[in-house]
Amino acid sequence: MTPPPLPSVPDKTIKADQADPPEVTLMQLTAIDEADSLGLPIPCRAFDPEVFFAETPADVEYAKSLCGTCPVKAACLTGALERREPWGVWGGELFVQGVVVARKRPRGRPRKTEVMA
Repeated sequence: MTPPPLPSVPDKTIKADQADPPEVTLMQLTAIDEADSLGLPIPCRAFDPEVFFAETPADVEYAKSLCGTCPVKAACLTGALERREPWGVWGGELFVQGVVVARKRPRGRPRKTEVMA
């Protein structure tokens, strides 16, 4: 006599492409809408988005400087921290692997001795 088959359990794992997208908070939408309605310039909408995902340290610093006068800088940074943005410049800060870092390291091996700036 064979035992009855075990009931199958549906697979509840969520693949990365099936996960729900991060929600945009009302504060973020309100800040962007207010800035748009007042005609305030939002740098990430005025410049090429590639600027905010640059590879070279100089380009990253340029992108961070563009955020300096942005009217939605605080809301942008808050949202990026909540979503743990993997990389790019958000709210005037550089994100690498979901955390804020002070500056982007150049490509290649680090120098053995510090360079005087």
